[in-house]
Amino acid sequence: MSESNVKFSEAEALDFHSRGRPGKIEIIASKPMATQRDLSLAYSPGVAVPVRAIAADPARAYDLTAKGNLVAVISNGTAILGLGNLGALASKPVMEGKAVLFKRFADVDSIDIEVATEDCQKFIEAVALLEPSFGGINLEDIAAPDCFEIEQTLRERMNIPVFHDDQHGTAIITAAGLINACFLTGRELKDIKVVVNGAGAAAIACTELIKAMGVRGDQVTMCDRKGVIHKGRTDLDQWKSAHAIDTDARDLADACVGADVFLGLSAAGALTPDMVKTMGKEPIIFAMANPDPEIWPPDATAVRPDAIIATGRSDFPNQVNNVLGFPFIFRGALDVRATAINDEMKIAAATALADLAREAVPEEVAAAYGGRSQSFGRDYIIPAPFDPRLMEVVASAVAQAAIDSGVAQKPIENMAKYRHELRARLNPTVAVLSLAYEAAKANPKRVLFAEGEEPNVLRAAIAFKEAGYGTPVLVGRENVHDLLRELGVDRPEEYEVLNSRNSPLVGRAVDHIYQRCQRQGLLRREVERMVNQDRNFFAAAMLSLGEADAMITGTTRPFSQSLKQVRMIIDDEKDSTPFGVNMVVSRNRTVLIADTAVTERPTAQQLAAIAMRSAGFARRMGLDPRIAFISYTTFGNPPGMHIEELRGAVKLLDSMHLDFEYEGEMGPDVALNFEMQRQYYPFSRLSGPANVLVMPGLQSANLSSKLLRALGGESVLGPFILGLELPVQIAPMTASASDLVTLAVLAAGSTRERAGRAAKSARPS
Repeated sequence: MSESNVKFSEAEALDFHSRGRPGKIEIIASKPMATQRDLSLAYSPGVAVPVRAIAADPARAYDLTAKGNLVAVISNGTAILGLGNLGALASKPVMEGKAVLFKRFADVDSIDIEVATEDCQKFIEAVALLEPSFGGINLEDIAAPDCFEIEQTLRERMNIPVFHDDQHGTAIITAAGLINACFLTGRELKDIKVVVNGAGAAAIACTELIKAMGVRGDQVTMCDRKGVIHKGRTDLDQWKSAHAIDTDARDLADACVGADVFLGLSAAGALTPDMVKTMGKEPIIFAMANPDPEIWPPDATAVRPDAIIATGRSDFPNQVNNVLGFPFIFRGALDVRATAINDEMKIAAATALADLAREAVPEEVAAAYGGRSQSFGRDYIIPAPFDPRLMEVVASAVAQAAIDSGVAQKPIENMAKYRHELRARLNPTVAVLSLAYEAAKANPKRVLFAEGEEPNVLRAAIAFKEAGYGTPVLVGRENVHDLLRELGVDRPEEYEVLNSRNSPLVGRAVDHIYQRCQRQGLLRREVERMVNQDRNFFAAAMLSLGEADAMITGTTRPFSQSLKQVRMIIDDEKDSTPFGVNMVVSRNRTVLIADTAVTERPTAQQLAAIAMRSAGFARRMGLDPRIAFISYTTFGNPPGMHIEELRGAVKLLDSMHLDFEYEGEMGPDVALNFEMQRQYYPFSRLSGPANVLVMPGLQSANLSSKLLRALGGESVLGPFILGLELPVQIAPMTASASDLVTLAVLAAGSTRERAGRAAKSARPS
């Protein structure tokens, strides 16, 4: 029940799924496979040993195979998102996507399985036979009422967790929001009168869960397309009849009179303002139809300003988003080898989410939503989807509930240690990058796309605008709007284009550049030619003059050329040290490498400046900076040349009393291996493996980053330019549209950092 409200073209979606390796998942070996001995251990004859061990003790499969961290996402395609019954094969992109979410949010490995049958019994038999392969089963996009019979039967037959997320994921997040809405309005669950509009899988699951949590059955009125489900109806199946009540109400309007809560899991526009008027004091409205809710929040608050409202959309407060639940529920269930996901575990997840929403919101989450208050209240009853605490809080609560309810086969003895392990399981940078996109939507900025006639740049600008990250300003010629139209934009005239040949701003740009460069040998006529003929000069001048907040360039010329042109216009700090940082992002950690872009042989002063700015960037990426100055020698062993600048940088930092860790000179194998540091270099000042590598020169930094990118296995992002006076990012010539959007989002984000620093420095001491 989530709606991201992100727009994109069909061509972009198809390109995303087809580019490079088709689809969204691949299998990667978790053990070395480089030598014949590795292969012999992995397969024959070495594999015979674990085979015999598992045959003797089936529980050893959790220790010797991937079963304990492997979930199957299974569908027959009879209810694909909001698209209906399009068949098993058509559901595969969705199931792959769900598998990716499992990995991204909870480090759960997942494989999608599409079963080509609409026969309940055949589907059940097919899935039940898979039990030896998986630690859990996530059922997805299966139409009601078959989904009820399928899940119930599989839960009875299988000794691993079976969970239909369309039902229970929505129910758990809804229940969490309901707990907090009742808390804010002074209600008790046992006393509330609830109207449920919709009688499909999610609606019935929500109803069953809130009843299990204490809502009285005679106080819940469920409606389907024919009206109220009451005991006088003769057209009800067994799942609807379980929720039939004695009532005189016959339609939704009747049911809403005096109701405390409306749970909508039905269709757009089902709840009218007139119905909302008749609800009880401080009505609680969950309008979760996807993508358009049963009532738009402004329409509801217009007639009932006292209402608390949640939807499935990210562009309104209180988003009911299943990603808050299912990854972490399975994480906790798998970690204790639960045989089922029972009501106690669902209630524990809902309660944990409700409690989390009442805690102080982390700074990075608040920043992502524009710095506006994200404290517990009527507009914040459900945690934000990218709250970094979700993994620890929800998974541990689910695991504890599994232990307490007796379905855990491997109870956790030290829950505090387990919570620490959960915190360390995911890379915080991944969450921070996701939060950066939310922050861009909350604080949209004007971003100059300097190469505004390039197809890749135009696609990025379209994505940037339609996703709501800000306003793209395209620097190009008269044909830019025609090019946009060719890419499928319906109203290209809505895109702002700055033409350096005829823009009224050209004169200001020429004046600005000439004033800066007239004592560097440039004639005014040369400046006019530069502005008219080169988009980088014109765009940089526009940024410098305040016509935009950030700038993106780089796809049409070498990096060094773009940087040289930009620095002519905006780099006011004569002693500044601009440099490039590449991010190597893996599953569990991120390592920054600098300087990958600018200075060939930095001095000690420049290295120190790079370290300090890199520390700030590391914190922005969610890291506690631990900086290592990298060399081929570690603390003088072996003796070598060209290390004095590194040592000089360390001495300079020593004199500044800084609040981050740094050490060097050391080899990368030592910097990244904390055990080696402790064993051989116990005097090292680092408290863990380094996460910022300051290289001795441009060649080593640039080559290292490019080798990592070319060899694959890790995601290498950047270079990101730091140290310029104004926010400019220079993309590699090979950058995709998606890469350009990321750079634009990060560039726009750095404008907020600068504003914050300026405001802080302006405060009286």
